[in-house]
Amino acid sequence: MGTAATVPWCRARVPLSQQGCDPFAQTQRSKLQHRRARINQQINKEMRMRAGAENLFRATSNHKVKETVALELSYVNSNLQLLKEELEELNSCMDVYQNDSESISVPMIPLGLKETKELDLLLPLKDFISEHYGEEGTLFEKEIKEFMELRQAMRTPSRNEAGLELLMEYYNQLYFLDSRFFPPSKSLGVFFHWYDSLTGVPSHQRALAFEKGSVLFNIGALHTQIGARQDRATLPGLNQAIDAFQKAAGAFNYLKENFSNAPSLDMSAASLTMLVRLMIAQVQECVFEKVTLLRAQKDFLTWLQLAQEAARVEDAYSLVHQTMTQAHVKDYVPFSWTTMVQVKSEHFKALSHYFSATALCDCPAASDAELPEHEKAFIQFHITMPEGPSLRVLLQDPEERRKLGKAHLKKAIMKHEEAMRIHGLCKILRKMDILQEVLSFAHKRSLSKYSEIDHEEDFFETGDAPDILPKTHQKPEIKPPNFSQVKVTDLFHRLGPLSVFSAKNKWYPVRRVHLRRGENGFGFTLRGDSPVLIAGVIPGGCAAEAGLKEGDYIISVSGKDCKWSKHAEVVQLLKSTGEEGVEIGVITLQGSEGPRAAEKKAAAMSSGSGLLKSNKENSRKSLMNSKSASTLLIWNKKSKRSKNSTYSVPFTAVGDNEAMY
Repeated sequence: MGTAATVPWCRARVPLSQQGCDPFAQTQRSKLQHRRARINQQINKEMRMRAGAENLFRATSNHKVKETVALELSYVNSNLQLLKEELEELNSCMDVYQNDSESISVPMIPLGLKETKELDLLLPLKDFISEHYGEEGTLFEKEIKEFMELRQAMRTPSRNEAGLELLMEYYNQLYFLDSRFFPPSKSLGVFFHWYDSLTGVPSHQRALAFEKGSVLFNIGALHTQIGARQDRATLPGLNQAIDAFQKAAGAFNYLKENFSNAPSLDMSAASLTMLVRLMIAQVQECVFEKVTLLRAQKDFLTWLQLAQEAARVEDAYSLVHQTMTQAHVKDYVPFSWTTMVQVKSEHFKALSHYFSATALCDCPAASDAELPEHEKAFIQFHITMPEGPSLRVLLQDPEERRKLGKAHLKKAIMKHEEAMRIHGLCKILRKMDILQEVLSFAHKRSLSKYSEIDHEEDFFETGDAPDILPKTHQKPEIKPPNFSQVKVTDLFHRLGPLSVFSAKNKWYPVRRVHLRRGENGFGFTLRGDSPVLIAGVIPGGCAAEAGLKEGDYIISVSGKDCKWSKHAEVVQLLKSTGEEGVEIGVITLQGSEGPRAAEKKAAAMSSGSGLLKSNKENSRKSLMNSKSASTLLIWNKKSKRSKNSTYSVPFTAVGDNEAMY
């Protein structure tokens, strides 16, 4: 079947010039991205200078030259350090991506997009079309330019659903580009240049997998920016933020599982693991805010739930901090990120103890009717049970509740102060007024509550409150990319069906054969469609004398292109010929020896046996539940053999799906 039939449009095509953001728009985000691009270019220049100086230093034996080069190297390294510090500061500009509503929310950590260089594919693709497909390359300039415009547009996606669709559209088009123009044994001769998202270090590869991975990274990064901009003071905003961060986690996780040996650090397994955990922690934070928003009426059990939700957020951020401080990631992640994660870990631990104290001190003692339910909840509340009286006495004695609540408040205040201390260590975070305000408010609230329950006659020593057992009612979900959401058509559809006309197939030059109808017709059997296959040739017939062979594909009849023609259409063209005969164009796949070999070749193409299965980049797993829906997306394409392409029937037995002419 034709490729176009499996990937119809799901939305009206918008002019490409309208799909990307205006690169000259003066928004805060665009200014930030322009600065990032400028710094990336400067880093690239300095690194080339350093590489040249290092080569000269190793090559020369002149002492004075070595001294001069060493001085130049120190100057270049100093410039590189300054540029990387400037880029780190840009990566720490979280406020640009946050929501600008008046509500106070703890800032989220978004990622900036990876930058790439312009890519001119016009000449390489035209040459490949001429050499490989035997077509005139200039006839496909429109398609090539359209693809290049799409790539240019996806460099500046808008920070909304349209921007995500643009990246997805380009990503899906790369499947067709790979199939059409990237044979496994030959390079197209173009390099894909991308800059590291956090360090700005340039990388380039000829492998299209690097282009795919970089676009997938930007899909995840754009989800983080969309999540960070939501108004989390509202329920719809929280739901959208949760969805965005879950999709970001899914994109980074998919990238980690399907790509290996990435040339840039931001796409390494260690970095992607860190990013997935960071996104999950931010989802958990949004879940906590959602529970807080929905539980307007606070009772004892609600306060316990909030405390356990806060403990779960603290647990998630603690794991992120551990990941960020590992050897392979520590020197790579911006210091402001590591500090922010540590601050949030301490902050939410403090909140878990504050809510515990509020449940014990502000809510009335449990009645006999409430006691069983409260006991059940409290047994599963602490990591270790608090020392002191029995659970029944603790829940029904106001004084015992106050003592334990006071211990929780003491720990909450200590954690608030630790969060504020860590926050003060980072110059960039000190500039974030919202974060400072949130930490200060929470600290003052705990101090005020402690003053309320602290009595002058308290002569007992406040004990150490046990930590809260983390628990959540909504576990974060890692949502993998839904590639079928944006379906595209093959821009190079005119080259013919991918099952035959692909970069992985090789065939002999097109043969033009003139046929005249004999007494017994043309003397061959046709089968299948798009393109129609010559399944059999009668010995001594017109077709055999003209040089037609079993396994030939008909690509034209009387000058009409038949690559995408159905069986009936080709038959009609043949039947409409007069006494002068008909000229047909045929191709033969190299290594083909009749229809059985052609069958094997087509099956190999459809099953992906010609791909490099050893590379993770070329073994994408289907993300859809439906097997038939994955034909566009799966890299090692597996599909059941079409009924119209079964060549096991012998020539003498003409079946229902073939006809003799």
